[in-house]
Amino acid sequence: MHRERHLIGRVGWLRAAVLGANDGIVSTASLIVGVAAAAADRNGILVAGVAGLVAGAMSMAAGEYVSVSSQSDAEKADIDRERGELATSPEAELRELSGFYTARGLTTELADEVARQLTATDALAAHVHDELGISEITTARPIQAAFASAMAFSIGAAVPLVVAIIAPVQTLITAVTAAAVVSLALLGGIGAKAGGASMLKPVLRVTLWGVIAMAITAGIGRLFGAVV
Repeated sequence: MHRERHLIGRVGWLRAAVLGANDGIVSTASLIVGVAAAAADRNGILVAGVAGLVAGAMSMAAGEYVSVSSQSDAEKADIDRERGELATSPEAELRELSGFYTARGLTTELADEVARQLTATDALAAHVHDELGISEITTARPIQAAFASAMAFSIGAAVPLVVAIIAPVQTLITAVTAAAVVSLALLGGIGAKAGGASMLKPVLRVTLWGVIAMAITAGIGRLFGAVV
């Protein structure tokens, strides 16, 4: 038996997890670096870091849930509309389905036969998949996305926070920055590996933008000499 293992089924939770972990590392490290650059003491730095972790995780969960729920609502509305069209105009819908297969390279006769057979089996499923482009693999899952994003954010944010706890105050900015850069590089590699992509471009992309964000935040903190 020929077995295939595709990774597209991971796209829903993988996108949310990578986004959450990246945001956790970058935002928390940037916050800690910015506060430290403003010459705050360790207590102030840690309070800011913990507050950033908690607030960020809750924000990521809420944001993912709301945004993916909007996608889910749109999918359900389109499916309901398609169900109504199948009930009121079945022949037109059959011709429409046949047209999709003709456009993809089938002969008219074969496209008509495929459309008739799929319609007889499950007309709505055929239109949802081939007309709307919605499948079981890519359908929106709000709770899964919210949970993955919040957990990944917390794990990512914990890295610079732990470093801020154990690093000497004098070298805290350097230590947190270095830990964040290494974590971002690892995240890019893990995300690429999980998605079956090459590693170089994701690692460079994630690391570069993280460094830019931390540099800007540190600059603002040093410029104004206040917690940002």
